[in-house]
Amino acid sequence: MRTQCQADSYSFQVLGRRDVVARFDGGAITSDGGSLLLREVESRAGILARFAHGFVDHRDQELIEHTVEELIRQRVYGLCLGYEDLNDHDDLRHDPLLAVLVGKADPTGQDRSGRDRGKPLAGKSTLNRLELTPCGADAGSRYQKIVARHGELEQSFVEIFIEQHATAPREIVLDLDATDDPVHGHQLGRFFQGYYREYCFLPLYIFCGPYP
Repeated sequence: MRTQCQADSYSFQVLGRRDVVARFDGGAITSDGGSLLLREVESRAGILARFAHGFVDHRDQELIEHTVEELIRQRVYGLCLGYEDLNDHDDLRHDPLLAVLVGKADPTGQDRSGRDRGKPLAGKSTLNRLELTPCGADAGSRYQKIVARHGELEQSFVEIFIEQHATAPREIVLDLDATDDPVHGHQLGRFFQGYYREYCFLPLYIFCGPYP
């Protein structure tokens, strides 16, 4: 049976005064259009917004162009789309669709000046400072000034997980398991895993088992 698709466009959550519409008439093309569904989920769940509250930003707020929440959105959405390496963001910072996911009011970056014009998002160096800032950093630090409060971040994972249940479970059983992610070059972090007999990454997954 052939599917009849008669819609010319599909509307998603608005971005400020801008409409977000999926169409089929060409223009700027992206292969990551499904990422708009992630934005829909986040708009309802607010997981990344809550996660951003676990950071202290010691930067001068009058001089920054990318908030902590925007940096987290950019990094997490990039990971969801398969862009694990920070170097990917030297190209992704030009991507208007990723800028829409992040929440940039000007997703083309035309309002920025100088060499940043046309680049609505942060580059790899800014994201690197977000990830590598030591716990003792403060407003006097030279570059790394966004400090993660690890206790709050860990607690947020637990709270968000429990909130997904209609009734909070009396007991949670967690199953921790690793699996191989084969590599075919000399990527940083690879190692030879004897059980799988190949070079790989070995990500750890946590599954929630049945509970009473």
